[in-house]
Amino acid sequence: MKAAVVRAFGAPLVIEDRPDPRPGPGQVRIRVEASGLCHTDIHAAHGDWPVKPVPPFVPGHEGVGLVEELGEGVTHLAVGQRVAVPWLGKACGRCEHCLSGWETLCESQINTGYGCDGGYAEKMLAWADFAQPVPDGVGALDAAPLTCAGVTTYKALKVAGVRPAQLVAISGVGGLGHLAVQYAKIAGARVAAIDVTDDKLALARELGADLVIDARAQDVGAELKRHGGAHAALALAVNPDAFAAVNSGLRRGGKLVMVALPAHGTLPLPIFDTVLNGTSVIGSIVGTRQDLAEVFQLHAEGRTRVIRETRPLAAVNDCVDEVLRGQVKARIVFDLSAED
Repeated sequence: MKAAVVRAFGAPLVIEDRPDPRPGPGQVRIRVEASGLCHTDIHAAHGDWPVKPVPPFVPGHEGVGLVEELGEGVTHLAVGQRVAVPWLGKACGRCEHCLSGWETLCESQINTGYGCDGGYAEKMLAWADFAQPVPDGVGALDAAPLTCAGVTTYKALKVAGVRPAQLVAISGVGGLGHLAVQYAKIAGARVAAIDVTDDKLALARELGADLVIDARAQDVGAELKRHGGAHAALALAVNPDAFAAVNSGLRRGGKLVMVALPAHGTLPLPIFDTVLNGTSVIGSIVGTRQDLAEVFQLHAEGRTRVIRETRPLAAVNDCVDEVLRGQVKARIVFDLSAED
C-alpha cells in the first residue's frame, strides 16, 4: 500500500510503499476512500506542539473507508461497512472522564495520526469500538471533514450552551468555521462570522451568517459590542490575536470557547473585565462518538453542506503549502478511491 509518511519534522512527507497492516484483537483494517487535511496534521508533521508524535508516522485523523478485515473479537462491524476514524482513536473506557461522557479527556487516549498511524494511506488500522459507522446518504468525501472539523465545532457549540436567538461569533471561516456557522444556525442562533479574506466572508454569508466582520478593516470587539455582544465566541483561527479580539466582544456572562491550537502564543486575559463581566474562557477538544453520530445524522438529513476540494494523496506537500498560504477556502480532502 502507499502512505504519506513523516520521516522528520519540518521535512516534506514521503510517499512510501508499505506492507498492508494486519489488525490485532479488537481492531479492523480499513481500505481508505477519503482523508481530510486538517491543520493539526501540519502541526504533527512540523512537530511544533509541546507534545510531539514520534517519526516515522502516517498523519491524518479524518480517514473514511470500507472495513476490509476484522480482528479477533470484532462482531459489531462488518466487512464492506463504511466507517470513519476520528482523532480519538482509542480511550480507556474506565476512567472518570470516560465513564461520565467525556472520553475526549481520557488521559490514556491514543490519537489517530499522532499516537498511531492515520489516514494518509491506502489502508489503515482502527480500534473497532472507535471506528464510527457512516450512515447511508453520507459519502466518504463529505464524511472525512465531518469526522474532525464537523464534530469539533459541533461539540464547541454544545460546550458553549448556545440557545436560540443568542449571538454567536465564529472567528475563522475555513475548514472548521464554515461548518460552525451552519451548526450555530441549526441551533437557532444569530451568527457573526469573522475572517480576513473576502472569499471566506462571502462563504459565511452564503451559509447564513447574519453578520460578517472583516477583521482587516473593522474592530472585531467593538463591532460585536455594537450588536449587543456575543453570548458565545468560537476561536477557530490559528492566531492568538484573533482569540483576544473576539474575547473583547463578549457580552456580560459571555463565553469564549477556544478550539484552534496555535503553535505559539498566549491569550492576554484582562482580569478586571473578566471578573466584572462574569465572562468565561473554556477549552474544547474534538467530540465524542455520540457527537460524531449526531453530526453524521444532520448531514444525512441534508441539513449541512461540506465545502471541499479533492486532491490525490501524491499532492500532499503542495496541499500543505496551500493551507499555510491561506489559499484553501474550506477543506482539502485526499481522494484515495481514485488511487492505483
